[in-house]
Amino acid sequence: MEFQKVIESRRSIRKYDPNQKVTRTQVEEMIKAAMLAPTWKNSQTARYYCVISEEMMNQVRSECLPAFNANNSADAGALIATAFVKDISGYERTGEPSNELGNGWGIYDLGLANENLILKAEEMGLGTLVMGIRDEKKLCELLQIPESETLVSVIAVGYAAVNPKMPARKTLEDVAVFL
Repeated sequence: MEFQKVIESRRSIRKYDPNQKVTRTQVEEMIKAAMLAPTWKNSQTARYYCVISEEMMNQVRSECLPAFNANNSADAGALIATAFVKDISGYERTGEPSNELGNGWGIYDLGLANENLILKAEEMGLGTLVMGIRDEKKLCELLQIPESETLVSVIAVGYAAVNPKMPARKTLEDVAVFL
């Protein structure tokens, strides 16, 4: 699929086809695309916890997601928890932050990688939903995410059962300043 078409057609999907499953190979392909994103000093701190078993997906939904996100991700074929290693991206080797953002660069880098992941999913004919409302403590415990990492989001992946329209977008004049 042409890149412009990929970015224009991607939507947040809140209803998935229960009859179509996502494979581990497909998830691996998305993670490989995510790994190609730029990072601070090539630090590559993004980490992905890929939930693909039905049993574990049900447990994540029931124990770690609020009801609306559990419902929005029902029938998705995978749930991918995204995290980054703390105190590396945006930091000097001495451990001091390179600027006022500190671990904000880890979040920034993870966002770049996650964008690659969701655009790759779109190219592959899969829909995604990035969820930021989740129980961090329960997710870290259940998925064994170490304290050296910061959990950021959970991404549902599956075959869309709906085809949502593009929501209204701001104009170029609303978002850009040319000097």
